[in-house]
Amino acid sequence: MHQRNHSGPSLHWQSQLLLLIVVPACSIWIFIRVANAWAFHDPVLLQMAAISIVFGLVVWVARAATGYAAATGAIITACLYLRLPGWRTPIIPLIVMLILTLTATRIGRARKEQLGTAEARHGRNAAQVAANLGGAALAAIPLTATQLFAPSSRTAIASLAAISAALAEAAADTLSSELGQVFGGQPLLITTLKPVPVGTDGGVTLAGTAIGCIGAAIVTAVAAMTFRLNVSQGAVIFSSAILGLFADSLFGAVFERRGWLNNDAVNFLSTLVAAIAAGWIVSRHFFE
Repeated sequence: MHQRNHSGPSLHWQSQLLLLIVVPACSIWIFIRVANAWAFHDPVLLQMAAISIVFGLVVWVARAATGYAAATGAIITACLYLRLPGWRTPIIPLIVMLILTLTATRIGRARKEQLGTAEARHGRNAAQVAANLGGAALAAIPLTATQLFAPSSRTAIASLAAISAALAEAAADTLSSELGQVFGGQPLLITTLKPVPVGTDGGVTLAGTAIGCIGAAIVTAVAAMTFRLNVSQGAVIFSSAILGLFADSLFGAVFERRGWLNNDAVNFLSTLVAAIAAGWIVSRHFFE
């Protein structure tokens, strides 16, 4: 929901640290699952490879991401698919989120270029991909051996809720930021509600917020249908995504404007807020 404003090079280390957290964690999880599947000749290996490679190539050919970013996205896609292989996979809401965000990025590009807030024409870089999808990827990784080899319904559904909330928040954030600049008019700083220039970190608009909520609702609905979640669980996912959306703006206004966090760190932390909230609530209140 906060308007895009690229941070200076002094905080580039945060983007690199983010990559060093997300990519190795996903790679280790993939290696463990592949080793286990290989021993049992599980066809999930071919499915994972095909889906992740196609995903990376499509994103790269569409110039939605750089080569390294497409590779990062492919690794995250593999990680998400291995969490729940088959037709009811997290890849479904991921695809919907990507369609929404890529469309929003291209709408009103001329105005965004005038404002200096347009995304680079070569697409997102690897750190931006990790920032937007890393929270969902980490939510897909089992934290204990019990979760890995003997998962319970509690941990499985909580993980799917966390993944869904992270993806819904990422969609909401991008839509509110990209389309808020085009249709939202004068943004207000979330901490003071005073008018600020378009592109100010922590700046929000009513139209942008509404559009972001619609985006979160779409991704939540797709995730709920994909994973066969009930209405209450869907409501938790949506509410958690909106909580992350407001956290994103708050982090932008308080930390990014002061030069303490860059945009990648803010985006990653906001998806984590959404994922943790959804996973915790579903785990605690739906399995009494």
